[in-house]
Amino acid sequence: MNLSDSQTPPPVPRRISAMEAVLAHLRGAIERGDYAVGDKLPSEAELCRRLEVSRPVLREALRALQTMGLTASRTGKGTFVVSTGPAEDPTFGDYTASDLLEVRHHVEIPVAGYAALRRTPEDLDRLTHLLDRMEQETDTTAWVAMDSLFHLTVAQAAQNPVFRRVIEEIRDALAHQSAFLNDLGGRREQSNREHRAIVEALVDRSEQDAIDAMTHHLERVETTLTAIVRPHRTAPTDPLTEGGEQE
Repeated sequence: MNLSDSQTPPPVPRRISAMEAVLAHLRGAIERGDYAVGDKLPSEAELCRRLEVSRPVLREALRALQTMGLTASRTGKGTFVVSTGPAEDPTFGDYTASDLLEVRHHVEIPVAGYAALRRTPEDLDRLTHLLDRMEQETDTTAWVAMDSLFHLTVAQAAQNPVFRRVIEEIRDALAHQSAFLNDLGGRREQSNREHRAIVEALVDRSEQDAIDAMTHHLERVETTLTAIVRPHRTAPTDPLTEGGEQE
């Protein structure tokens, strides 16, 4: 995966969640050196008090910091800073982002083409029903579970058990990546549109359209990941102290 500067124009600014605001605050503090490598972050109770957020919101932000490679949690001891800059290749489950995306490009793109040629009416019913549920779902955890199931169902439609086995192997990593991109990149609505394009190509039995739709989907995943790991900004901002817009 190439996490170099993207040529894609930046997305339209959106309101940020409480978790994103907490993450930006803690990430900024680490990158500025307020917390040095080896330092222990304040306890969850203390951070919740200082930042005026609930424990679930704080824990989501702390998990994101770990995924980005900035901190590590030590059982019974707390959370410690391990780097002052995010890892350019974060880890999702058992796999790095670059390894995951490389496999997805080489497997899921041709799989989409095969699925367009081989899908059954039952496959289309499952995918359409799943996509309808995803477009109506508001809970991130539930949506993430359906997201990985969507990709597994496309692999099933290709009618090759090896493809299904490969996606099953990386399914947990896909869910971790999906949660990360949705929490920090607001990817859900865009993903729904991209998934819809994939399903429409399968309905039309268009191999090339399916390949193109899956290619576009994976490219957008990579672009969003790049923007999170290496954000384009002229100066760090802290939405908790500088009046950033939150939701």
